[in-house]
Formats: sequence, structure tokens, C-alpha cells
Amino acid sequence: MAGLLAAPVAMAQERTDAEKQAREIYRNIVEIRSARGQEKVPEVVDYLVGELKAAGFTDEALEVTDYDAAGEHTQGLMVWYRAEGEPAQKPIVLLAHMDVVDALAEDWVLDPFTLTEQDGYFFGRGTADNKYGVTTLVSTFIRLKEEGFEPTRDLVMVLSGDEETGMVSTRAQANFVAENIDPAFVLNADAGGLTLDRDGAPLDYGIQGAEKTYATFELTVTNPGGHSSRPRKDNAIYELADALKKIQAYEFPVRHNELTLASMDASGRKRLDKLGMAMRAFAEDPTDEEAIETLRADPSTVGQIGTTCIATMLRGGHAENALPQSATATVNCRIFPGVGIEATEETLKEVVGNEEVEFKLISDLVESPESGMREEVLEAVKAALDERGVDVPVIPHMSAGGTDGMHYRNLGYDTYGVGSLAAKPNDTFAHGLNERVLVDSFYGGLDQFYVILKALAGSEA
Repeated sequence: MAGLLAAPVAMAQERTDAEKQAREIYRNIVEIRSARGQEKVPEVVDYLVGELKAAGFTDEALEVTDYDAAGEHTQGLMVWYRAEGEPAQKPIVLLAHMDVVDALAEDWVLDPFTLTEQDGYFFGRGTADNKYGVTTLVSTFIRLKEEGFEPTRDLVMVLSGDEETGMVSTRAQANFVAENIDPAFVLNADAGGLTLDRDGAPLDYGIQGAEKTYATFELTVTNPGGHSSRPRKDNAIYELADALKKIQAYEFPVRHNELTLASMDASGRKRLDKLGMAMRAFAEDPTDEEAIETLRADPSTVGQIGTTCIATMLRGGHAENALPQSATATVNCRIFPGVGIEATEETLKEVVGNEEVEFKLISDLVESPESGMREEVLEAVKAALDERGVDVPVIPHMSAGGTDGMHYRNLGYDTYGVGSLAAKPNDTFAHGLNERVLVDSFYGGLDQFYVILKALAGSEA
């Protein structure tokens, strides 16, 4: 276990040049507020292009693409690390995203757009999701280029600009990849990783092989309204609130597949607590009611055993002294593979039981299949863990959240989340307040893609 995390924070002055360079890339991109509404993804692109050119990547190896969605401009970046001659193997595509969920400084303890090292953590928006992924891929390409590495197959880094919102850049890039690159498979830095226990000991490494479908609905109730001094029995806000309370109380049917059962069993065997016992019990018998209750009560496992729908935003009314003429709630669903969007919407309508509530699907949908595990990818990941001094099970799993990877799976490409972060349970706060990454985990994961790419595209691969 000693090799899991790099040297202690106090020894930072002994970092290698590659580690120092990676930290500088990390700092610079975390401190760019590349969130929706800010239109700063092009700043991230400009900075990364400068770093890659300085390392020897030519203009021909770099492609900056422009995208517009909902009146907002963003960019994507694609980087080719080409093999010499005619490669015998198809290329490998590598994914990460440059945008982040926005954060308000007044809500955070520390400035979300300043990389702060404190108490053994790096704090800042995107430190985990997904500017660490961007950092690892870019710094690995630079390191390999400066070392003179000659891959035996093309390596193509694809960085998207709006993964956290409309995925316009993601879809366009995925279609381009399918039409022009046709890779053997895709590796995603925005999923997967090492799970640590609360004391920091490694439990297992998860490879993302599937993810749930992302679907967002708006529920709206309209009403003639009127003066607030003359209340009506039918009130748009109250009717919407009733609908949301019914959705809150509803639990979708339990679901499972071979991937989720294998993941539950392997992860559960590494835990001695109540949750670990429930995971093992569910893997053995997915109808075990006690296990289901425990898994549903924990945020880390509730999404693994079925579809979830949750209210995330509200708006309603137009004046403090007027009855509301409309009220709208945003409900985000993560749909278990095979269930389907239409069936989920119909279920929600039945649960609400009020035809006056209008449902509107506001997200573009992609339902992606599972990726079969490739032995060469598993072996490369194990080699990276060995280099890190980690001996843990490598477990294929399904993500409850959505990533760029769904679009590539949907186009027929096996896609694997092989991110290199190590994190304790509920310790990263991605999308939430005070997002953070263990400093030792930052340095400990920098070699992962370096080892993986040498294993999959080196002369001995």
C-alpha cells in the first residue's frame, strides 16, 4: 500500500519535473471558470494548445473545433499522437471534458476558482470533475512526446467543451471519431478510479463499463392566477408541490445486470460494515428486502440498483402579491439500462396522477449499451496499478451518472472509464460545495495513463 499515494505533501520540493509541470497545468485550468454562461472554455483550449505546442505537437496534430448551443459558444480540442508508417492496430481515443458545473464564491469556504492546497487536499471547482482527467491526459501526452515515445498505433485525445450541459461538442466529436478515426476502443478519464476506505487504504479499482441514461423533464402547472387577496382552491405552486412529493415518495423497481451484481459482490467483500454486507447479500439475492433497504438508503449505492428521478430546480410565480400563473420544476432522471426514457416518463405520470401537470423532455437522450471487457485493457490497468504499488480487485461497474462515454458506446465503440483518482467515500464533492482531491492522490495517479498507453501502444504491446 505504500506505493498507492505519492510522497507526502511535505516532500513537495522533491517532485519530478513531470509532476511539477502537471501541477502547473492543473492550477491553470482549474483557475479558468469554464462553466456554462462564462464562455471560457476557449481560454482552456488556448492554454492547452500552447503547452502542447511547446512540447512538440505541430499544428497538424491539433484541431480546435467551434460549437454553438443555446446561444453560447464553446470549443473542443482534438490532439493526434501519430504512429509512424501504417499502424497494424486501430487507434485508441482518450476522453476528458474541459467544462465544469458552475460554483459561487459566496457559497464556498475557499475561492472555487483558485487552486488551494490545504489539509492534504487540492480544493477548487473541477479538481475532480474533470480537470484532473484533462491534466492527466495532457501531461501524459507531453511527457511521452518529450521522451521521444513512438506509439505503434495512433493515440487521439478528445477534449469536449460542454459535457456538463448540452453535450453538443461531445456528440459532434463522437460522430467525427466514428466517421474519420474508427478506433479500436475508447478510454475515458472522466470515470473509474480507486476506492479508498475512510482511513485511506485501497479497496478496489472500478472500470466503468456502462452508465445510466440521463434524462431531464420539466413539470409545469399553469393557472389563471389572480390577486393574492382572493386565494383559489387550485394553486399552481401547491399542485406542483403535490406532484413533487409523490415523486419523492416513489421508488422505482429494483434492477440489476451481470455487471452490477459482479460489482456489488466484489466491492462488498472489501467492506466489513453494514453496507458491505448488504452489497454481498444483494449480489447473492437481488430480491433481499433488507439489503435493498440498506442500499437505497446510501447515496453511493442507491443509483446502482434501479432508476432514480429527483427534483433539482424550481421556478414559479411572477409577483409577491399575485397568485401564481405557472410553476415549473426540473426533474432529473438516471435511467437503468434497458428501462427506456418513454417508460420512465409514463411511470412518472402515473405516480403524479394529475393530467394538469405538463411533462416536457428537455434533454437530448442517448441510451447506451454495456461495453464488454477487453483483456488487453484490463491487463493495462493492472499494470498501472502494479506500478503504483496497489494490489486490489479490478471491478467493472456501471456509473449512476452520465459522461461523454455514452455517445461513443452508442456508436458501437467499447468505452472504458479508467480514471486515476483515488478517493474516500463521498470525499470529492463533485458538482457540490468545496470540491476537493487528495494531494497524494493527484500525484499518485499521474503515471496511470503513461503506463496504460505504453502497454497498449508501445513496441512491446
